[in-house]
Amino acid sequence: MKTIEAVVSTFSKNHQPCCTVKPGETLLFKTLDCYSGNIKTEADYPEDITGGDADLATGLVYVDGAEKGDVLVVDILDIDVADQGVCCNIGGPLMEQSVPRTKIIPVKNRIAHFNDIKWEVDPMLGVIGVAPEEGEPLCFLPGDHGGNMDSKMIKRGSRIYLPVQVPGALLGMGDVHASQGDCELCGNGIEIAADVRVKISLIKDFELHWPMTETKDKWYVNVAAPDYETALNQSCRELQRLMVDAYGWDQTDVFLYLSLQGDIEINQFTLPCPIDMILRAGVPKIPGKELIK
Repeated sequence: MKTIEAVVSTFSKNHQPCCTVKPGETLLFKTLDCYSGNIKTEADYPEDITGGDADLATGLVYVDGAEKGDVLVVDILDIDVADQGVCCNIGGPLMEQSVPRTKIIPVKNRIAHFNDIKWEVDPMLGVIGVAPEEGEPLCFLPGDHGGNMDSKMIKRGSRIYLPVQVPGALLGMGDVHASQGDCELCGNGIEIAADVRVKISLIKDFELHWPMTETKDKWYVNVAAPDYETALNQSCRELQRLMVDAYGWDQTDVFLYLSLQGDIEINQFTLPCPIDMILRAGVPKIPGKELIK
């Protein structure tokens, strides 16, 4: 099992890969927290979250045989978090009723301790993506290449599908949260360093426009856009396109079914960045009607 420790601040085809792997390999990514370990006490507070050392991704890994038009498959086998994380209120709807605050949150044996309450954490990957065909987006930003999607469904036991845009895919991941609610209201989860163990595989020649997440019981399309309406339309159209092929239904029946069984869930929309809306459109898994095979 290869251990990946190099970090980058952007997803870019111009990066020199840190290593080359083959489909079927298991990898261990050693990830930093979103502040790169720079927040050490409750006296520290982030002033500029969009800088080059925010949300760094561990990688980038060249996957042998991956070509544009393929889909990179990442099975998340385990996420082992550090024993302490941090949460800062850096944005969101309650800033006027709050003061800037950094909270150090102990995480002992997968139990988070916050003031006088505690709960079992369910760690998730905030950042996972591949290099886009054009541009060099900061790891802090989401897009059709993945990046900072901040979906709490991207966790142990989930399978992530990423549309390959450049040779080798160039996979990276980071920004683990020990715990995060949908929307990430203050702009932070429990930001924490972690070891992430994954298995890599490849689907050749499959059309996919946005990253997808497969959980035990649902399929999700992950979309980022400047506003809710655009993100909603893009996610539903991609889900509809995949379902027409998988279900053998026409577009109208898929539309009706999505209104009955589909869900629109907001990953995050409070962080002050150019991409204001990150959401996932989900549908239950039906045996024999797999959206991606």
